[in-house]
Amino acid sequence: MLRLVVQSAKIDPPLAPLPRPCMSIDFRGESLPGSTWEREAPRGNMHSVKKEVRVKVFEARQLMGNNIKPVVKVSIAGQQHQTRIKMGNNPFFNEIFFQNFHEVPAKFFDETILIQVVNSSAMRYKAEIGRFQTDIGFIYHSPGHTLLRKWLGLCQPNNSGSGVTGYLKVTIYALGVGDQALIDQKLLYGTDDTDIQIFKSAVVPMNMAYLQLFIYCAEDLHLKKHQSVNPQLEVELIGEKLRTHMQTQTDNPIWNQILTFRIQVCLRSVFLSSRKKDCPDEIGTASLSLNQISSTGEEIEGVYSGFLPCFGPSFLTLHGGKKAPFRIQEEGACIPDSVRDGLAYRGRVFLELITQIKSYQDSTIKDLSHEVTRIEKHQNRQKYGLCVIFLSCTMMPNFKELIHFEVSIGHYGNKMDLNYKPLVSSTQYSPVIYDGNIYHYVPWYNTKPVVAVTSNWEDVSFRMNCLNLLHFTRDRLKANLDTLKSTRNPKDPALLYQWEKLLRELAEDCKHPLPCMTYQPKATSLDRKRWQLRSLLLQELAQKAKQAKPKDMVATAEDWLYRLNAVLPEPQMGLPDVMIWLVAKEQRVAYAQVPAHSILFSPAGALHSGRLCGKIQTLFLQYPEGEGQKDVLPAHLRVCMWLGNVTDSKDLQLLRQGDTAVYAEMYENQAKYKDQWGQQGLYHCPNFSDVMGNKTLPMTDFQPPLGWHWQDSWTVEPQRRLLLDIDINKSQVLEEVYENQGRDTRGAWGPAAIPNTDVNGQPMEARENVKCPQGWHFKKDWVVELNHAVDSKGWEYGVGIPPSGLPQVWSPVEKTYHSCRRRRWARVRFRNHGELSHEQETLSFLQLGLAKGEEEGWEYDTFGSKFHLNPQPQSRFRRRCWRRRLAPNKDKGIAPIFLLEGSLAMDLKYHAGKEEDSKTWPWGLDRQFRDPQRQDTRPPNLPFIYCTFNKPHYYQLFCYIYQARNLVSNQIVTFQAPFIRVVFLNHSQCTQTLRSSAGPTWAQTLIFQHLLLYENPQDTKESPPLVVLELWQRDFWGKESLWGRSMWPPLVWLDLQDRILPPMRWHPLVKELGKEEGEILASCELILQTEKLGEKQLPILSVPWKNGAYTLPKSIQPTIKRMAIEILAWGLRNMKKASSPQLLVEFGEESLRTEPIRDFQTNPNFPESESVLVLTVLMPTEEAYALPLVVKVVDNWAFGQQIVTGQANIDFLQPYFCDPWAQDYMHPKLPTLSEKKHQDFLGYLYRKFWFKSSKAEDEYEHEVDWWSKLFWATDEHKSLKYKYKDYHTLKVYECELEAVPAFQGLQDFCQTFKLYQEQPKLDSPVVGEFKGLFRIYPFPENPEAPKPPLQFLVWPEREDFPQPCLVRVYVVRAINLQPQDYNGLCDPYVILKLGKTELGNRDMYQPNTLDPIFGTMFELTCNIPLEKDLEIQLYDFDLFSPDDKIGTTVIDLENRLLSGFGAHCGLSKSYCQSGPFRWRDQMPPSYLLERYAKRKGLPPPLFSPEEDAVFYNGKKFKLQSFEPKTPTVHGLGPKKERLALYLLHTQGLVPEHVETRTLYSDSQPGIDQGKVQMWVDIFPKKLGPPGPQVNINPRKPKRYELRCIIWKTANVDLVDDNLSREKTSDIYIKGWLYGLEKDMQKTDIHYHSLTGEADFNWRFVFTMDYLAAERMCVQSQKDYIWSLDATSMKFPARLIIQVWDNDIFSPDDFLGVLELDLSDMPLPARHAKQCSIRMMDADPKWPYFVQYKHFSLFKKKTVTGWWPCQVLDGGKWRLSGKVKMSLEILSEKEALIKPAGRGQSEPNQYPTLHPPLRTNTSFMWLRSPVQNFCYIFWKRYRFKLIAFMVISIIALMLFNFIYSAPHYLAMSWIKPQLQLYPPIKIFNIINSLNTSNASSSILPTQDPNLKPTIDHEWKLHPGPTNHLSDIFPELPAPGD
Repeated sequence: MLRLVVQSAKIDPPLAPLPRPCMSIDFRGESLPGSTWEREAPRGNMHSVKKEVRVKVFEARQLMGNNIKPVVKVSIAGQQHQTRIKMGNNPFFNEIFFQNFHEVPAKFFDETILIQVVNSSAMRYKAEIGRFQTDIGFIYHSPGHTLLRKWLGLCQPNNSGSGVTGYLKVTIYALGVGDQALIDQKLLYGTDDTDIQIFKSAVVPMNMAYLQLFIYCAEDLHLKKHQSVNPQLEVELIGEKLRTHMQTQTDNPIWNQILTFRIQVCLRSVFLSSRKKDCPDEIGTASLSLNQISSTGEEIEGVYSGFLPCFGPSFLTLHGGKKAPFRIQEEGACIPDSVRDGLAYRGRVFLELITQIKSYQDSTIKDLSHEVTRIEKHQNRQKYGLCVIFLSCTMMPNFKELIHFEVSIGHYGNKMDLNYKPLVSSTQYSPVIYDGNIYHYVPWYNTKPVVAVTSNWEDVSFRMNCLNLLHFTRDRLKANLDTLKSTRNPKDPALLYQWEKLLRELAEDCKHPLPCMTYQPKATSLDRKRWQLRSLLLQELAQKAKQAKPKDMVATAEDWLYRLNAVLPEPQMGLPDVMIWLVAKEQRVAYAQVPAHSILFSPAGALHSGRLCGKIQTLFLQYPEGEGQKDVLPAHLRVCMWLGNVTDSKDLQLLRQGDTAVYAEMYENQAKYKDQWGQQGLYHCPNFSDVMGNKTLPMTDFQPPLGWHWQDSWTVEPQRRLLLDIDINKSQVLEEVYENQGRDTRGAWGPAAIPNTDVNGQPMEARENVKCPQGWHFKKDWVVELNHAVDSKGWEYGVGIPPSGLPQVWSPVEKTYHSCRRRRWARVRFRNHGELSHEQETLSFLQLGLAKGEEEGWEYDTFGSKFHLNPQPQSRFRRRCWRRRLAPNKDKGIAPIFLLEGSLAMDLKYHAGKEEDSKTWPWGLDRQFRDPQRQDTRPPNLPFIYCTFNKPHYYQLFCYIYQARNLVSNQIVTFQAPFIRVVFLNHSQCTQTLRSSAGPTWAQTLIFQHLLLYENPQDTKESPPLVVLELWQRDFWGKESLWGRSMWPPLVWLDLQDRILPPMRWHPLVKELGKEEGEILASCELILQTEKLGEKQLPILSVPWKNGAYTLPKSIQPTIKRMAIEILAWGLRNMKKASSPQLLVEFGEESLRTEPIRDFQTNPNFPESESVLVLTVLMPTEEAYALPLVVKVVDNWAFGQQIVTGQANIDFLQPYFCDPWAQDYMHPKLPTLSEKKHQDFLGYLYRKFWFKSSKAEDEYEHEVDWWSKLFWATDEHKSLKYKYKDYHTLKVYECELEAVPAFQGLQDFCQTFKLYQEQPKLDSPVVGEFKGLFRIYPFPENPEAPKPPLQFLVWPEREDFPQPCLVRVYVVRAINLQPQDYNGLCDPYVILKLGKTELGNRDMYQPNTLDPIFGTMFELTCNIPLEKDLEIQLYDFDLFSPDDKIGTTVIDLENRLLSGFGAHCGLSKSYCQSGPFRWRDQMPPSYLLERYAKRKGLPPPLFSPEEDAVFYNGKKFKLQSFEPKTPTVHGLGPKKERLALYLLHTQGLVPEHVETRTLYSDSQPGIDQGKVQMWVDIFPKKLGPPGPQVNINPRKPKRYELRCIIWKTANVDLVDDNLSREKTSDIYIKGWLYGLEKDMQKTDIHYHSLTGEADFNWRFVFTMDYLAAERMCVQSQKDYIWSLDATSMKFPARLIIQVWDNDIFSPDDFLGVLELDLSDMPLPARHAKQCSIRMMDADPKWPYFVQYKHFSLFKKKTVTGWWPCQVLDGGKWRLSGKVKMSLEILSEKEALIKPAGRGQSEPNQYPTLHPPLRTNTSFMWLRSPVQNFCYIFWKRYRFKLIAFMVISIIALMLFNFIYSAPHYLAMSWIKPQLQLYPPIKIFNIINSLNTSNASSSILPTQDPNLKPTIDHEWKLHPGPTNHLSDIFPELPAPGD
């Protein structure tokens, strides 16, 4: 089953890089349907580290939903956390969650963080409002490992059209050991975020895309031998899984299916990672990282837009089986597939991947037509040839069995896979020989084994050419960068030259054009797009290389290298890696993996070929994961490899010399039967076999392969490499023989049945018959061994137990029941010191011909020993090797060795059934050569290929070793008895063993003479063997342990005339997992030994000899110069077990020591006479060669015993170099810590007047306090405005004061060096501290020359120490403490420890908080330096169990007191004699300025009161230049002191400050446990009384009363239908303050509102405790009834008004909500028509001049007007009504003076609220049925009625016209005569009637539908009437 695993998508901020998914592929055989697979466990050899994740949730804004109760659920790596439930759409949470991890970084970074906002009052299926998801890796790689106060855009994962459903403000930390959490100084709540950056989660569809996987087929799927599989492909993408159809019983399945996934693609930057999972039937896995098959466009600085994921159609290689061990990768490199997926090749899958942004597919699984796949599946295959020449195999452990190597590419060459044609893929068997030191090697010498493997793959040369060209560019850049890094001195002129060389070569390499993919027919879409990306990157790098300047050279080059590494991976490789396996006992033991492209040949040229193609390379074999011994290399292999199309191999010549020979080989076996040799006694052993006893064909049945013929006949040729003496390279050998005796029938002892045996009872020759081998001699004859449990004659006794007859226990005392005894005879055999070396003897034995009596070539075996050529009487078995050489036929256009395919057998079926294959060897020989449990599947009858070298070349190796450094990273363990072992091929030597040292210096030359190399010297020069330097240490018992290895190639000189002395460089020492720890300074050169030079027996070069070893040549030794090391020895600290310590300073061979400190317990400082020491040493002039300076503390015990109790190594000495003759040098001086006599009168006046005048100031209440200064410094734009806040501000440091760079760690007078034991305990490595300082400067060689002046002076002020001091510790608050209780909170309190003094009260704990505000001052006295370490501890209060320690921080008070930066008391910004900001130091600024000038060696300042000026340091300063205008500040001090204070502030002294210190815990070392903000004031008692205390008591909130009068509403939504189908609402209003939901209030109900208008005249009264400085409300309440303490919570002052519709039987309907932040609310509208929803926009889009203004109710006090209500409708907020309110805020005192009741209850005043006038609609239908009927009739038929009336009017007019027309026409025709009449008087009757009958015609009636609320008569008015003023005459009429 093939799995494509794509991890969860990560976060998508619009302005930051985005993580994106990754894919990995698993291929499985389907046998357990329905089984589940668990995630793979972390690697056992990958170190786990402690990590911590914190998520702090501040608040949410604009959450979608009506009347919601949101809760935030945080899931950190599956661990669930949850906030409290809140109400409203803008809830405030302010909660923090912690999660600790202890796992490998890769797994830690892949864990996810899921944040969900859920409506707790809704059903679960529709409760989720939105979510955000990211991985921890994104957080960790963000600046500061933090997302600080970021807004998260919440989205719904299953609703692509929902958009953002709200915003959540969070801070997320991902911290490791040593990481510091960023400090958040802002207030908890605020609305004016200036830098708003919204992060959106990629789990929500931002851009929907459809990823289509075209699954075509797979090939070569093998899980186990002889077992068919049912393959199925499974694809997993972000949790979604799809599977192809299952194919039955096939290794080459064809699926032809399309799998379509709907994914979310982030079109910006991505971060990808891979993961693989295992299951029992996994066939293979493969991985696709999306950053390799897509591009975000950020790789190129320009307009490159990138491309979507695509792949193929191409093959993807599957791996499985054992995994490679994890090794630390270089930055930017990918994790190898062998680490993630496995080592074994498991086949390939042919697929294509396309990503499209289009409409959704009909089906996620769809079949492909065969017409589509016919072209894609049948790829044109080409024949590739792989040739490997094995040159040497060294540095091996002792393999007792014969070993050989197997080479494979894919399944080709895998001898365990019988489905493929057998190939010459393995070397011949060879023994492993001891090299004379500790390693072993394979004795190939001049006969090198060769393997040739042919395979068939598609043509990918166009792709590999491009890849190799990029690798060439990357490798040259990396090599130049490494050289650049090795130059440590920035002033070295070679640095600029190397930089120019790097730029020049990079520009040249980037100009090489990549092979064009545009018109390449076989190129895929991914090839073309990656070609474009790579080409653009090379062009950009070439341009940058031309423009680069010598600035930040290493960082610039590393960035270029990182970008090149990003485009290097090739996902469409196609060719599997070449695997070389070391096989022992037919088991694969160790491996080397070679990428195919690195050895691939290209006809296009050397740049397009692999960098190792045809070149000698060194491979370090390694064990698979979980196998092999620790720190043991399986083998160090030198090979020459070539891979390419066989058509390009015609003139294949890998090395410049060497003859290739091919042999067929078989063994003829015979056994002795009845003293006759023959085949009769072989029993089941084959007559003809290979070297391991596997049956082969007779000689007559061998057949030459195609393209080859027999060159000669079969000949006998013993394989002498198999006959080598195992002791060939040993200088002495211990021989032993056990003499055995048994009891006869009489009880007497006599010879046993087998008189002579070895220790295991195996028969041996009698010691008299054991002859001394040639080349050896004996110094002593056989002696009985008496040095163990034996009797006086050496016998030991036992009882023989059948069947072996050997006793299980031997006893030195004879008993009567003992049946056998034995004694041990031993002698030592020594090697003769002849003319030949061990290697020459070995070589001469291998080249020796058959001697007399050996003409037949038989090899004999005796009692299980190795075979040998000399027959022995005890020999029972023999064999001889027959070989026949093969020769190639005529040239066929390819290398002949690639024609060696298949077996040499005449008929492959010959072995099928003739004889059994599982035959055993006689006489127990299978113990040597056969494993009874082994099933050999190696195809027999294969030829062997050799490369023979006839002319050897001799070399000499000179290894110059100087010193090692940085051996212990934490400087804890002193390195013990170190020595260097240099290994070169099969030779090794050791340096002298030094004494224990952390920086051992050997200064020794190791010379290897007569080194034998067979390849051409030019090949050796191009690819020399690596020199391996191993650093070993030897403990007191003589046990040796390996520390690390360093490997590099030596410089090769073929002609001494061209020789240049190799420079010495630092080479890293590599430990396991590839971790570098330590460096070694050395260089090596390999010199060819010509015939002329070879005549000499001495080394070629003249190297000085001293004390039995070669030293370094003078030309390579560091230049030595006499230097003086001046030591300021101040004192020792925290040496708890020391009684009389003294200081020992060592540099090389020079050392000096002080006198012991006799009264160490009372004064731990060194005596004045011993405080300054000078050590004259010889020091290298170059910094790179400098030795470390070692400081040791030696304690003197009784009876003269001395012991080293601690030491410190100072490796980097550059900061201590100085010029002793410098004119501007200032000697470090002690501060004046005692009051002098001339200051007594000043101090008297100072104390008398200043303190007395400021006593009564505490009673004065100011508008500002110390907390104002803190908020001015941390959050200026939100704190209270104050005219002179800049005059009083302080500095808030987000770190410890010692970590501020400007203050030099407060170690300007003397530094603190931590002391370690030689073998410390892990939990407490620091045993003490040394306080001192160093200066290093040149010392004249001439003793008569003037000596330089001392850099340290002897101070008379030393008598001031120990110094009694008063210490005030101000603990302000703590931030982000680790939770300790089950509820995720803690109850912290502070404990102070100084010496034996402990302050603090556990009863003063802050309950249920992670951010406690202490505001506490502790005052204590101490004696510095006896009590110098102030320890601030935070504990968690527990009622029953012991209190838990949260964390601790330690302050060195002595450093603060001695520092010249004035750290004992920070300088205030202003000098005030009274008020809240009064001066707190002991001395006024003028005296402090005088002390500072004295310490700096300056004349005292001269003040001029007339000019308000001071003359200081040669300059004149006036007060007017600092104060152009005198501030009118209460309590301002005199001008002299203010001027002195201004000058002090210009000297870089420590200002008044608050420092933020990190808390650490022993239970989680290195993990940030939270922060504590505080500061310390130190007042030496000898300087006088201390200054006044600072009041930092926490601010207490003030009680306020908010009165909210709800007057009326307008335009409220109507949601109900009455009987007449009219829309009505029964309106009422709810109101509460946020966080005080229990005090919710509501109005009465306004029934049957037909227009959305409602009158209430209702008052809400809320009380709250408000902190004006923080703009937060404070409330304390118990979480549960059983809670011990109330939890104090802070939340914003926010008024929430909701409009509801009352229903009797169903739940009330929500009509709208209004949320007002009382500290930042919009101004109300004066009229309802002016009220709109735009008033509530959080981010208005309108111009500033038309935006609605905001104000604070706490300043305006009262306001009246209209505000809009809104409701969520269709995913959008709309206006749902308007509310007219009056808001008034009153202090507690004002509320008591002007009381008012809730609603309309008493006291109903300020103002008086009367019941509103409302229309009573209860019986409206019964009271006016006609009116209602008309209303209903009009509402339903209004259009018809209007039409009827119009028609009626027209008809009436028409009728009138018809009726009047005849009369009019008649009169106009007849024209009657006009008659004139006298005028008539007309009276105004109407007017008189109106005036006389006004009272009778219009009666004072009431509307029957109105209820009279008071006895008042209504009058009708012609215009609109203000009824409110008529009803309540005392109220002013508010405007509508």
